[in-house]
Order: sequence, then C-alpha cells, then structure tokens
Amino acid sequence: MSDLFNSPQAKADKPEVREPLAARMRPRTLDEVLGQDHILAEGKLLRRAIESDRFASLIFYGPPGTGKTSLANVIAKTTGSRFEALNGVESNVAEIRAKIDQAKIHRDLRGETTILFIDEIHRFNKAQQDVLLPHLERGTVRFIGATTHNPYYYVNSPLVSRSQIFQLEPVSTANIVSLLKRALIDVERGLGTQNMTADPDALEHLAKLSDGDVRKALTALELATCGDPHITLADAEESIQRKAVHYGDDGHYDTISAFIKSIRGSDPDAALYWLAKMLHAGEDPRFISRRLVIAASEDIGLADSGALRVALDAHHALEFVGMPEGRIPLAHATVYLATSPKSNTAYAALGAAIHDVESGRTLAVPPHLRTPTSKKLTSTTGVSEEAMKYLYSHDYEGAYIPQAYLPEGRTYYQPGTQGMESRIKERLEHWRKIRADS
Repeated sequence: MSDLFNSPQAKADKPEVREPLAARMRPRTLDEVLGQDHILAEGKLLRRAIESDRFASLIFYGPPGTGKTSLANVIAKTTGSRFEALNGVESNVAEIRAKIDQAKIHRDLRGETTILFIDEIHRFNKAQQDVLLPHLERGTVRFIGATTHNPYYYVNSPLVSRSQIFQLEPVSTANIVSLLKRALIDVERGLGTQNMTADPDALEHLAKLSDGDVRKALTALELATCGDPHITLADAEESIQRKAVHYGDDGHYDTISAFIKSIRGSDPDAALYWLAKMLHAGEDPRFISRRLVIAASEDIGLADSGALRVALDAHHALEFVGMPEGRIPLAHATVYLATSPKSNTAYAALGAAIHDVESGRTLAVPPHLRTPTSKKLTSTTGVSEEAMKYLYSHDYEGAYIPQAYLPEGRTYYQPGTQGMESRIKERLEHWRKIRADS
C-alpha cells in the first residue's frame, strides 16, 4: 500500500511552511544586533572578545526578546563555530552528555570548536549544571547560557565563576521602530514581497507596547499584515491587543512623570488630575499601580511606612475587582501618598551603599557575625575568642548592645525629621551615642 502522505502529489499539495517573521529577522552580524551598544559597540570588551575569538564561557542575562539567543547564534557565525542548542525546560543530563560527546568528535577529528548554547539555564538543577563544569575546564565546548533571572542568584556559583556575565537591556522604542520599517521592505527575510506600508503612529504603537521585546513587536507586525496592505493605528492596536494612549504632545512618559512629581510635591489635586487623564486615555491601570508602589518607598519611605501597605493594597484590589471599579483604590492610594509626610532617606542610603560596593573592595563579614559552620571552616588565626563572640541583642537591656556590624564602621542612613521618621531619628541617635561612649 502506497504512503498517501509521502506521495509526490501530497507533497505538491502541501502548503509551504515559512518561519515566523521574528525568526527570519534574527540578526546575522554583530552590527545587526539591536539595542545592546553598552556591550557590543566598537571597542567594548565583549565585541573585542568575539571578534578576536578569545572568550571561554558567557552568560547573557536580560528580559525576553532582547536578543540573547540571537546573539549566541551571531557569535557562532562570527567565530566559525558549530552551534548546538539545548533548553533548560526540556533537556536532561543524557542530552547534555550527547552534545558534549559530539563536540569531542568534531574537535578531535575536524578541529572544530562547538558552542553549546543553553537557553533558560536557570531551569537546570545543580546536577545538570555540574555536568558542564569539567568540560568547560577542558575546553571541550564553549558554553553560552541565557536567562531572564539574575544568574548570581539562580545559577550555581561554580558555573557563574567560570563565566563572563553580560546583561542585555530592553531594546529602545526607536530601535524597534527602525527594525519594523526594515522588516516591511526586506524582500529576502521580511515582508518586502507583500508591498506592505504602515502609518508611523502604528509602528510607534507596536514598538512602545512591546516593552523592549523585539520578538513581540515583530510578531504583532506580522499579525497586523493579515488583511489590508496598509497598516493603520487601529490595526496595530488590534494586533497587540492594547489600545493606544493618546496624550497629545506631552506623551505617555511625561504624564506619568507629572503624576509622580505631583505626589512627591504633596499636591493631591494635581495628582488626581493626571491620574484621571491617564485613565481616560486608556493607560494600563497596573502600570499606574506599580508606580504608586515605587513612590510609596522612594518618596514617602520611613516618614510613613503605612504608605507602602496602602499602595500594595491598591494594586491587589485593582487586580481583584478589575476596571472600572479599580480606579477607586487607585484614587485612594494617590491621595494618601500625596498627603503623606515625605522622606527619601532609606532610598538615598541604599544609593550610597551601592556606590561603595561598586567602587571599592567588597568587605568581608566580621568573624563574630558569621554562621557557626562558617566560623569552623574559616581560618581564625590571630583572632581572639572575644572577637569571635556574637552578642545576642535580646539578652541586654533595651534589646541593644554596642557591637560592630561593619568592619569599617561606615554610616549610610541619615534619618529625617518628617512624620514617624522623627521617632526613628531619636532612637538611632540614642543608640549611636551609646556606641560612641562604649
């Protein structure tokens, strides 16, 4: 009996399956990679390492659609390497070993280098990640990992220590618009054979609403081409399922900026007006609620810690009841934050601490603050028994005992005098005086 599905006639009748536009428009060279000039511009370390073919293992970290997989492919092409890919969700140890065995064969028989790319590397468990380590040490494969999660927390330390980590940023609206225009006229890989055109505001809308995700923007553009050869703003809105926010000349970001600055400036009337304007224009209310949560800590902070609770409650209430009723808790939180006492001292203190961490050496944890296990494993030669002793605060009057918690006694937090922070200031000054006198 003949195979009906594999007959010449069946093959002729079968429609040609073409790759999605987002796949066809993947960059082929380093110059085509969008939005990552901070690591790929001429003279940058990563670009020099790729062009000179002098790198070992890399981990790319960033949001979806920023080009992590595409960059790995470009690196393989630029360096003339074989490209093998696995996915942290689907792959297992057997597949990892099989790829490594293939890499050995190609290295030994043909002198070829293999790049082993693992997407979503954070999904691999410790055992799976550990399988890679000896082969990275021997140079059997060059490893490139990609993750949307901070690798310093979600990837095993031994793998991180053997890799150079580069963070990819969301692609700018201007860069995405440029790519969408190129996709419309590109005959080889894009939509050039379809003679498509688009209104500028339609492309701008797709680029903005993609939130820096190139894949999302190209997918929406391809969907918008189903029908009329000219893409309008209405087509773009329908393809990306988000209504365009019409703010006139002041723009999306200017309006949210005015909203937050009105809250910071303690003007509830202005804040409510900008809130009303955003809601009327069809702004995503979750975007507004997230900004309220940020403002509660950044601008009110310790002057009224209840502001953060109110902002979070408003966000959850919005998710629970939806719109249009969700605008009521948004107004509640807006007025509460605008009329609260203001303090940015905690935010400023963190900024100062981050500056010290980034610009100076990382301080070691003092012996008396380490875990018991760490104390046993760490050499304590020359450290007195008294210096190793941790003083448990609750054993002392007022639950306070002077003790060094930073090796160099640095001071970052300077309390203000607004709202509840005035009481924090009194307590802290009292404790600091006891420490100075001890």
